[in-house]
Amino acid sequence: MNKMGTITGFTFKNKVKTKSFMVTTIVLALLISIGLNVPYFITLFNGGSIGGASSSNPVNIGLLSSGQPEVSEKLESFSAAQGDQAYRFITSGDKDEAALAADVEAGLTDGYLKFEAVAGQEFPQPILYSAEDVSPQIIASIEAALQSVKLDVVVKDVLTAEQKELITTPVKLTEQSLSTDESGAGAESEGAMSPINYIVVYLLIILLFTSTMMTGNMIASEITAEKSSRIMEILITSVSPLSQMFGKIIGIFMVGMLQIGIFGAVVAGNILLPHNRAVLGDFNMSLSDVNIAVIVYGLIFYILGYFLYAVLFAAIGSMVSRTEELGQAVLPITMLSLVSFYIAIFSISTPNILLLKIASFIPFTSPTAILVRIGAGVAPTWEILTSLAILIVSIIIFGWLAAKIYRTGVLMYGKRPTFKELFKAMKAYKI
Repeated sequence: MNKMGTITGFTFKNKVKTKSFMVTTIVLALLISIGLNVPYFITLFNGGSIGGASSSNPVNIGLLSSGQPEVSEKLESFSAAQGDQAYRFITSGDKDEAALAADVEAGLTDGYLKFEAVAGQEFPQPILYSAEDVSPQIIASIEAALQSVKLDVVVKDVLTAEQKELITTPVKLTEQSLSTDESGAGAESEGAMSPINYIVVYLLIILLFTSTMMTGNMIASEITAEKSSRIMEILITSVSPLSQMFGKIIGIFMVGMLQIGIFGAVVAGNILLPHNRAVLGDFNMSLSDVNIAVIVYGLIFYILGYFLYAVLFAAIGSMVSRTEELGQAVLPITMLSLVSFYIAIFSISTPNILLLKIASFIPFTSPTAILVRIGAGVAPTWEILTSLAILIVSIIIFGWLAAKIYRTGVLMYGKRPTFKELFKAMKAYKI
């Protein structure tokens, strides 16, 4: 155990100190930061106020009241009653259109709203004039306010305030599953994820796939490099093959967790910036809406999925004598991981399909498949526990098999051994 700990520590320190690890971590962290701040950068390049307004810095829009004083008054009252808005209407008083245009040129307002009468229609045609493009979110908010004012103007006093509110309130369809679960989990749930949970699940799937592939190939290449340089013959005299294999797997796992921790801190730090929190608010997303179960189960399935693929990569690496042959040797495992990735990604909008349910119980695909179902809230507790149990048993079985292959393969040189040759050599060792 002490020797395995020594190998784990050596592998971890050796990998963390490499330039490739440092450069990759820094570059990816910068790319993540840039990606999360793209909306803010676009706002800055566009001049700031029009494209990226918030309640603390609203877009100021003048109202041309001449000709339509009733509509202007109702629109201003409605918007003021909504509370915090990304825009604000400013009454023009006796100003004409030329004066409002001059205010825009002087920077006093960002634009003005004009109402033009339309023959045969009771409600005028609103036109928004601005020096720069107004963001789609603000346009949508103004259109919603105008729709409410239009209803008020057209029906006048025929309907009560409660009836008008009922008419303007959109109808939301809620889907509930008829399936029942003894523990109550998943008995009533919506078949789709909230936007913030959709993003979290999507990122976790990508993280699991990329991290597993990177660390898995790292394990296989290190074992193959030691074997091809004959260092393995020296190591194996002082440390058992099993301690070597699991020491490397755990050491590189710690490297992967360190990198994930750094990326997680970068993401959290960028999201908590004031301008990014405002962007989330514009899309009606809040960090408080994140399903904690998705994060917890995501971490558990990531760890188990890593060890399942890691033992396979280690076994394949021990069978290859030259690094040039490694890419072809690990291709079957890479294909398995790609299948798992694509099943989850393409099923993320339809978490109740049969394919995803079946994939949740196959150890090579369950880490990503069950995560989609957990995020959508359609995975009963018994399915989650069963998937975990199958994955743990699979790790034990494949770990035992990989240990036998590793112990045999590290001392087999020349051409890659066939399954028959490998099986004969494995029979000579007991684990």
